[in-house]
Amino acid sequence: MAGASLLSLHPFSARAAVNQAHLRIMETTDLHVHVFPYNYYADRPDDTVGLARTAAHVADIRAEATNSMLLDNGDFLQGNPLGDYIAYERGMKEGDLHPVIAAMNTLGFDASTLGNHEFNYGLDFLMKSVAGANFPVISANVVKEMAANPTGDKPLMKPYVILDRMVTDGSGVEHPIRVGLIGFVPPQIMNWDRKHLEGNVKTRDIVETARAYVPQMKEEGADIIIALSHSGIGSADHTEGMENASVPLAEVEGIDALLTGHSHLVFPSPTYDGFAAVDATKGEIHGKPATMGGFWGSHLGVIDLMLERDGGGWRVLMHEVATRPIYKRNEDRSITPLVESVDTVESSVRQQHEETLAYVRRAVGKTSAPLYSYFALVADDPSVQIVSIAQTWYIKQMLAGTKYADLPLLSAAAPFKAGGRGGPDYYTDVPVGDVAIKNVSDLYLYPNTIRAVKITGAQLKGWLERSAGMFNQITPGEADQLLLNTAFPSYNFDVMDGVSYQIDLSQPSRFNAKGELADAEATRIVNLTYEGQPVTDDMEFVVATNNYRASGGGSFPGAMGDTIIFEGPDTNRDVIVRYIVEQGTIEPSADANWTFAPIPGTTVLFDTGPKATQYAADVKGVQIEPAGEGPDGFARFRITL
Repeated sequence: MAGASLLSLHPFSARAAVNQAHLRIMETTDLHVHVFPYNYYADRPDDTVGLARTAAHVADIRAEATNSMLLDNGDFLQGNPLGDYIAYERGMKEGDLHPVIAAMNTLGFDASTLGNHEFNYGLDFLMKSVAGANFPVISANVVKEMAANPTGDKPLMKPYVILDRMVTDGSGVEHPIRVGLIGFVPPQIMNWDRKHLEGNVKTRDIVETARAYVPQMKEEGADIIIALSHSGIGSADHTEGMENASVPLAEVEGIDALLTGHSHLVFPSPTYDGFAAVDATKGEIHGKPATMGGFWGSHLGVIDLMLERDGGGWRVLMHEVATRPIYKRNEDRSITPLVESVDTVESSVRQQHEETLAYVRRAVGKTSAPLYSYFALVADDPSVQIVSIAQTWYIKQMLAGTKYADLPLLSAAAPFKAGGRGGPDYYTDVPVGDVAIKNVSDLYLYPNTIRAVKITGAQLKGWLERSAGMFNQITPGEADQLLLNTAFPSYNFDVMDGVSYQIDLSQPSRFNAKGELADAEATRIVNLTYEGQPVTDDMEFVVATNNYRASGGGSFPGAMGDTIIFEGPDTNRDVIVRYIVEQGTIEPSADANWTFAPIPGTTVLFDTGPKATQYAADVKGVQIEPAGEGPDGFARFRITL
């Protein structure tokens, strides 16, 4: 607990009477090794991330309250190249101090729970990493041996702790308080990290585990109990093994407050308006205070509790919930930092930060072919191909042993850097040879997470019809018509790997640029086959994609949020890095699985970056030639259909 000056006290501290104490609970969650305000993938400073920035809020809040605690809600060990550098390069020997643990020790955390990503590097790495923590690390529903009841399990970590603290009441008198903390992680870790966990640990349902342990914590003298729920805010209806279980968890009698996370969102916020049993304005779940502090250090969650002595113990009299962001996004999308980094936190990891910069700048693998996106909108493309290959590699592992393992596995990926408003230099261009981690951000711009959906052949065709809106309708027999629909963003041009198909540009588009149905009878996708056989409407496929697309982003048939069968915890970017590291040398040659259907006597024009000239002769499946200069610094090419 931290003492406060009489200046700038929170109203709860100022109002606390005799036998009343104000306790501030601060939460970080989903830090993912972000200590410095730095984007290692882009290799540049980033004002939207970093525990060193969040630390400034911690210092302010400690000064505003008579009593405070700082808790972390998991996913601290993995998630950026600093974490990968420690795991894959430097390693963790006995007695080593993991940099994120060093930063948390410096800031004075009181406790943490495990998140699902703590298991990504294996149990040995995890245990060596948390051994250096100057605070307890807890997790109740991951066990080495399972008994008939959770309280008889042999847990991997301490399931809970009861911290003996002193709090100062409104009259300045100190009193003892026993704060119970219990931690939970999604049971889905047994799927996500099967290769590390199978045969070593098991998981229990979050709510079932809480119902068993919370009464025991009360019996052992916990005055108040805070659940560290590395689990999202989802359905109010409890189902066995649910991933986002924080709402039914809040119903468990004896829990006084919840820290939530995992979803990389903020609570309280309008994001959760309309959720059953959730007050998204007050920050309450089933009437109990709860918070979610964003991710990567973006926000600090704050729960203010006014406690009152009740006989020999304490009870929560009233509460307030808020979050404190480290930056604001302006109307023009620019960023204004709201705090500056705390130097002591940065200093605690400065050496590893510098080592990580060297790590992201050097090769983690090689590519046998150049990775460029100059022709990604007109032909099968190596920069999109490598994303699809990596997604397929990952999802195949995740679905092994499941009921979906034998379904045909496809992969959908789109070019993110393909000119347009980004200008003539806005293209991916990685030459043959070494591939560095920072090159991966060139291949995959967004921090999307990987998903898989199960769709029918009819939905597959609809998905591709939606993508084919990238192109203007072309009149047969005419020369040099403009090919690309400039209103159509390249990130919605999904190429589907694992099937073969042609796009008939003479036909109208079924959908407009926004994904709205324009012509239900329109058919641009022709000769759609899987392993040489025509795709029929009733066939079933699994498609590897990302959370944006799978959840309805872009309005694609078969990807409206209701077909998701797998939600991976990893970003697509991390999947690509892992794939490159494991392969050593990647061979991302395009296989021309999609082409334009021939239209005799017809040519079209499209514009791309001037550097495309050096690769034009290598493009497969399309007859292409230079056609002079395009507007605004672009180069123009002609395609003979």
